[in-house]
Amino acid sequence: MGKRYTVPARQGLAVRLKKGEQVRVINTHGTQVVDSWAFNAADPTEFMSMEHMRQGINGIIPKPGDGLMTNKRRPILTFLEDTSPGIHDTIIAACDIWRYRNLGVEGYHDSCTDNLRMALVAIGFPVAEVPSPFNLFMNIPVRPDHSIGWEPTVSKPGDSVTFRAEMDLVYAVSACPQDIVPINGAGLAPVDAHLEVLAEA
Repeated sequence: MGKRYTVPARQGLAVRLKKGEQVRVINTHGTQVVDSWAFNAADPTEFMSMEHMRQGINGIIPKPGDGLMTNKRRPILTFLEDTSPGIHDTIIAACDIWRYRNLGVEGYHDSCTDNLRMALVAIGFPVAEVPSPFNLFMNIPVRPDHSIGWEPTVSKPGDSVTFRAEMDLVYAVSACPQDIVPINGAGLAPVDAHLEVLAEA
């Protein structure tokens, strides 16, 4: 409680939260996309679901005051604060080995999917399914012709988002290792981010 955790570049981290506790994700350098997930601590088959959340907020990017819904259509997190410009993504799946193979990578490449699985195993909470993540600070504009772009973040160093747990849960993040398309900045260089667990307000 009150500790700042480093999420190393290309790696993941998972923490347990009690109902009412808060978690803050910090875009330390301003350029890093952070994939995020939340799971019911008592039932890993219930998790934060982007498709259910979009219906719940009537939009594609949540903002402070919104409830982030599970696949059982109830809030698992409440979005409390956003010091960034508010550009996040809810439509893109976590990167995985297949994504990098499609981008021409041969051999192994770190991925958010693997980062999630390893982070959850590390705290004794393995899951069978990798849900679509809430991609914090990720800039995927939807164009008038319904195509999408893959653009660098628009955050500045130190921007953060804060959430409150609405049930006992496991919260996980990945400092996305994408280094082929410029979502982590034009330099294609993933960097670390930070996470803080805060007491109930």
